[in-house]
Amino acid sequence: MKIQVNSEALSDAVNWATQVIPPKTAAPILAGIKIQASEGQLQLSAFDYERSARLTIDASVDEEGTILVQGKLLGEIAKNLPAENTTLETEGSRLHIQSGPSSSFNLQLMPTDEYPDMPAVPQSIGQVDGKTFVECINQACVAIARDEVRPVLTGVHMQFKGDQVILSATDRFRLTRTTFTWSPSSPDLDTQALVRGDILRNLARSIDTAQNVVIGLDQKDGKLISFDNNGRVTTVQLIDGQFPAVDRLFADSYPVQATIDRRQLLSALHRVSLVAERNAPIRLAFEKDKVRLSAGTADESQASEVLPVTLSGDPITVAFNPGYLTEGLSAISEPFARIKMTTAVKAVEFNGQQEKDDDPSLSYRYLLVPMRFTD
Repeated sequence: MKIQVNSEALSDAVNWATQVIPPKTAAPILAGIKIQASEGQLQLSAFDYERSARLTIDASVDEEGTILVQGKLLGEIAKNLPAENTTLETEGSRLHIQSGPSSSFNLQLMPTDEYPDMPAVPQSIGQVDGKTFVECINQACVAIARDEVRPVLTGVHMQFKGDQVILSATDRFRLTRTTFTWSPSSPDLDTQALVRGDILRNLARSIDTAQNVVIGLDQKDGKLISFDNNGRVTTVQLIDGQFPAVDRLFADSYPVQATIDRRQLLSALHRVSLVAERNAPIRLAFEKDKVRLSAGTADESQASEVLPVTLSGDPITVAFNPGYLTEGLSAISEPFARIKMTTAVKAVEFNGQQEKDDDPSLSYRYLLVPMRFTD
């Protein structure tokens, strides 16, 4: 193989593809990145059995060929190449990299015949604009479980129903429900998938928001989902298990509701929580036109702050884990937050609200279980 390629494009491609390679691989061969050169293009791919990544970039191909080389090492080299263009040329069992007149590297090739076959990319079931995809994935992933005692709770449940996609996640203490509109491949589409949340969150970080995300799903076997963003294709093995029934957790009605400036609440929450012990509750006492945030007890440090609110319903005091409350509020994109309550111990729903007097948006619903507290 002998090719010449733009150094920046090579670096970008290698480092994107190798993000699926974990620090410690199940087999040494999986640390490689596969490079195939043919017909003026360079296809790069990486695979760790659970995820795969592949993309194609333009290159000047003098000699076609397929090689396998240490992915992370090639990525580090590519990031530091000095010249605009770089030549890759195989010589026996080694890859020679030349960038400019004085910078060169020689890497040992890995055996391509030992590398596993890449999974086939599932058929497309629809597409959504990149900005919406990223925002909704980040909102949904707020509530994924951080441990793997119950693998289904580490996932995001994706429901595809016609032109609606519903994302749900829960760690038992909180629940996120995000809904967006997309363009399905079939108006009668009705299927679902359970995808690891940390993989989706990492994927969202590399999405080109100016381009659509095309989602593919293996509906026959139900084991694989794919995401194609401007030619960058990622496949992910689905979680095997049943996501819990969570629809019943949302109350039919909320007799107590408060509207508050979201940024003001986040700022006050940060200040008041400075005196709280780790995971100690922050109390929110709602009255007619104000809410008092407080933390600490009489025999330790204390803090309180009062903010204006618009309250409908009876006064109520609820307490929350400050970290959980902050994460849920931070995922709201609108300037106001609607806080909907039934009792001091039942789950509270948070929604975004564009204007102070608007109805709340239900495109993002965050359900948080209050903490018990003593005065």
